[in-house]
Amino acid sequence: MKGCFAKIDEISLFNEEKVLSAFREERVALRHFAPSTGYGYGDEGRETLGRIYARTFGAERAIVSPALLSGTHALTVALFGVLRPNDRVLSVTGIPYDTLRGVIWGEGNGSLKDFGVTFDTVSMNAEGKLDLPAVERALRGNHYRMVYLQRSRGYELRDALSVDEIGQICDFVRNIGFEGCIFVDNCYGEFVEKMEPTQVGADLMAGSLIKNPGGGLAPTGGYIAGRECYVLQCENRLTAPSVGGEVGSYAYGYQPFYQGFFLAPHVVAQSLKGGLLIGKCLEELGYQNFPETSKPLADITRAIRFSTEEELTNFIRSVQEVSPVDSFVRPEAWDMPGYDCKVIMAAGTFVAGASIELSADAPIRAPYTAYFQGGLTYEHCKIALKAILKRLGAAD
Repeated sequence: MKGCFAKIDEISLFNEEKVLSAFREERVALRHFAPSTGYGYGDEGRETLGRIYARTFGAERAIVSPALLSGTHALTVALFGVLRPNDRVLSVTGIPYDTLRGVIWGEGNGSLKDFGVTFDTVSMNAEGKLDLPAVERALRGNHYRMVYLQRSRGYELRDALSVDEIGQICDFVRNIGFEGCIFVDNCYGEFVEKMEPTQVGADLMAGSLIKNPGGGLAPTGGYIAGRECYVLQCENRLTAPSVGGEVGSYAYGYQPFYQGFFLAPHVVAQSLKGGLLIGKCLEELGYQNFPETSKPLADITRAIRFSTEEELTNFIRSVQEVSPVDSFVRPEAWDMPGYDCKVIMAAGTFVAGASIELSADAPIRAPYTAYFQGGLTYEHCKIALKAILKRLGAAD
């Protein structure tokens, strides 16, 4: 794994220089960390943070806000910001992640469907790759306002999309004649590679600050970045069309958001190394990995398939046991909101639900597959590996 680790370090250095340059170009000062109240007119902390994200991600404009409560919320704000009644959307990466399905197809809950938006999907092909002929047929047969891509695998057994693959699909749909918005769910992908989707043709992308870009310090929040015309529409949805991005205060101060973003390239690298180590050891023991540990990385998540529900739950519980918070808690499967089956989750994290911290979860259904991600430090991942091997009866 020495070569893989060296590549991760190279990318981390590149991305850290990119972030640092954005901080310097925006002349970040202590005053930008100050809290604000009320409407938040002229909030320098909020405005400068958005410009730093935009510079770093090669975007024209960005929203970075604690008012975006999760990745799902950021994606929802973007979808409702850009789309209008009777618009059509084409997802070229199959059915989106579980928590978005109610947003898209819910009945009587204020979903896109309730507002007359049609959301079509094209499944990935048998190799888990984009089915370009099917995408072309769909685009030539209908008028779509948006092409939607989910970078990470969600609860699917496919590899995450690389930035290069995202760039290829952007070029592909443009060459067909698509003129609408190309929107990427970028959750779990930030800083894994040297480029981001907005630098290779995507018009808009969104993600969560308690994943990669928050660096383990952001206490909440999300971001939306891309072309100015689309981000402005999202600002109108987040607040109100009369005020857009001119308002938005945060009474607790912005330092964790700035400092977390500054640390994010390094933290992502630690997470990637830890995931490779755990994945490689379990691969050697015969457990199937997604992606295979020999493949290039495109996000921080890793899926591992187990033979039985007991093995699956033992893996999840071993992660909880070595967590710095709530290590004494025994995870149990339960009916989490937004999911269609019971889910078991290990999340002994400083920030509740933060998946840049070492965490793991799994739907309780066959094939029994655990999804894990995060790790603020490589050392924590190594310690967790000991507990995992012990639980699986492979400590020797």
